[in-house]
Amino acid sequence: MPKITFIDQDGTERTVEGDLGATVMETAINNDVPGILATCGGSCSCATCHVYVDEEWFDRLPPQSLEELDMLDTAHDLEPNSRLSCQIRVTEEIDGLIVKTPPRQI
Repeated sequence: MPKITFIDQDGTERTVEGDLGATVMETAINNDVPGILATCGGSCSCATCHVYVDEEWFDRLPPQSLEELDMLDTAHDLEPNSRLSCQIRVTEEIDGLIVKTPPRQI
């Protein structure tokens, strides 16, 4: 199973295994990762699963949809490497992905 490392605001790193086909958001929720609220349950209708993708990984992920880009406009503390974790599928290709949680969610 692919491993994903979540880094929270105090620098605590949590490396967890994700199920193939799940989302990074679901992986966070299933592993009690703090900082991912996922209020809408992954339907891309809020921005409470906002993460910063490590710059080494950002261009290796599938491109953002227009829906994701629109929803990111509502996120706090937006950065060029911001993504919604509900829109990133766990695949073998993202084994080793590193994401940071923002200082706050909506």
